[in-house]
Amino acid sequence: MGTFMAKAGDVERKWYVVDAADVTLGRLATEVARVLRGKNKPIFTPYVDTGDYVIVVNAEKIKVTGKKLDQKIYFSHSDYVGGAKYTTLREMLEKKPERVIEHAVRGMIPHGVLGDSQFKKLHVYAGPDHEHAAQKPEELKL
Repeated sequence: MGTFMAKAGDVERKWYVVDAADVTLGRLATEVARVLRGKNKPIFTPYVDTGDYVIVVNAEKIKVTGKKLDQKIYFSHSDYVGGAKYTTLREMLEKKPERVIEHAVRGMIPHGVLGDSQFKKLHVYAGPDHEHAAQKPEELKL
């Protein structure tokens, strides 16, 4: 008897919606990354994308602890000399709250082709509305 290994055609994908209001950023990101990778399923296979789609709403109401709002820094570079830009978490939540959750989740999935395909199944919205009602997403409890 051998170990079961899933194939790409064997995977049935579901849609989940998560409300990020008053949820700690890291705890939300770990659960979302788990579902995107498919680790919540018994057919999980490390080298196959067995994950589901995740919709995160109310990204602007995410919660962090301690002094992270002012001390956590996001770094980006334009590839030009002197093109380094530093942004605090507070500024990111005001300008682009979706990017905060995307950045946290991206760090928790594989970095490569498999991780790219898993990350594409994440949809983050700042407000309570999303455009995926036709997929009939189930609510994911955290």
